[in-house]
Amino acid sequence: MHPAAIRACSSFLYSAIGFFFLLGAFPLFSHAQLCNGSLGDPVINITFGSGSGTGGYAPPAAYTYTASSCPDDGFYTITNRTSGCFGNAWHTVNNDHTGNGNFFLVNASFTPGDFFVATVTDLCPNTTYEFAAWVMNVLRNPGIKPNLTFRIETTSGIVLQSFSTGDLTETNSPQWLQYGFYFTTPLLNASIVLRITNNAPGGIGNDLALDDITFRPCGPTITSSVVGYSDTIDVCEGQTGNYSFTSDISSAYVSPVYQWQSSNDSGQNWFDIPGANSINYQVNPINPGAYWYRLAVTELSSAGIRACRIASDTIIINVRPKPLVNAGPDRVMFLGDSIRMAATITGDDPVYEWIPPLYLNDPTNANAIARPPADILYTLSAVSAFGCPQSDAMSIKVVAGIFVPTAFTPNNDGLNDRWRIPFLDPSLGGQVQVFNRQGQLVYAVSSDWVDWDGNFRGLPQPTGTYVYFIQFPKGRELMKGLFVLIR
Repeated sequence: MHPAAIRACSSFLYSAIGFFFLLGAFPLFSHAQLCNGSLGDPVINITFGSGSGTGGYAPPAAYTYTASSCPDDGFYTITNRTSGCFGNAWHTVNNDHTGNGNFFLVNASFTPGDFFVATVTDLCPNTTYEFAAWVMNVLRNPGIKPNLTFRIETTSGIVLQSFSTGDLTETNSPQWLQYGFYFTTPLLNASIVLRITNNAPGGIGNDLALDDITFRPCGPTITSSVVGYSDTIDVCEGQTGNYSFTSDISSAYVSPVYQWQSSNDSGQNWFDIPGANSINYQVNPINPGAYWYRLAVTELSSAGIRACRIASDTIIINVRPKPLVNAGPDRVMFLGDSIRMAATITGDDPVYEWIPPLYLNDPTNANAIARPPADILYTLSAVSAFGCPQSDAMSIKVVAGIFVPTAFTPNNDGLNDRWRIPFLDPSLGGQVQVFNRQGQLVYAVSSDWVDWDGNFRGLPQPTGTYVYFIQFPKGRELMKGLFVLIR
């Protein structure tokens, strides 16, 4: 089979991902050629897709595709999981390196040799790139260990850089390891060949998974900053201002082309900001959210090739939301009674207080109990974990009793057209009933405002005297009396 020709940013195999860092205990990184400047995004990212089939990749002729997720010696597959293979001699692998797609699973042929060869084009000439790939030894028990050599070659076969992993030992659980190195593309022809060779024979063991093969450009150092601030800014909504960005560009650039970029998903994807093409840029974020910015730079001679872009460090502006504070509706209460607040507070771990303090204040409960002796205005103030304040107010009217109107005139003249009982707040839980002279119930309401238009079942009720009853919970004395409907 012929090697697969892979063009940067053109195949469905490739999807841009954000920066990743070769740090920690897992990555094994060859520093045959270091990147002493800044890195760009992966201009090639071979992920092996997420669907079924070969994923568009054709390996050397020594290997044959199989749809089985337990390939035999000399076979490979593109899959998102493998389980129960060869009497559970392999690990159960339930996802790829990133957890959202396929990986390349191969059972080595009996003869050592190449199992992955791909031509990569559209890279920038005379440019340093970081190559990296994730590998797993899927064998659980001792056996033949995978031993790989990665080579970057010119299309004529000249080796530009290589790295050997040595034996990949078995692990107690599935473990992805990253391997990589730096290389420089040829001066006149940026096309290169990636060749991965398995140095060990097949048989009992030498079974491996491969995923996320990436190439990232390396160039001169680019450092971005915010004038007067650190590179990460936390600010409350409503308090944002204009922030001026600037960058320090290495003198290695002859004719640099600038492009500020933003990301709304914490650096996973970056988008060019239209018109932001100078070394300085000013922003004024308003709505709550995390705003990420960076400067991408390339030489004028390769300005149209994204594969040549190098990116600066990231500037982050976090516009923190204020707490959502609702002190509850205004209330009416009887003198001497207590009332439970109906407040709600949401946000980033807010700390709150009632001002003035509630008479029966529970500091762990925003809905604590108050017993004011007179009319009062309460303010509920909250501050989020990021220092963002918010407040809301509610009033309590304290009454000695309820005044019930003795007459109303529902004649639609705009004056006293409805029978209402001031201060009979729904929170008091009053149940109101109105009867006519014949003892028929013509109006009733429970725990709600009293507002009768003088109709019953859509029919105007006649002029006359009506009886009302108001009953409260908690054993409060029943209120009853008469009022007149006048037409």
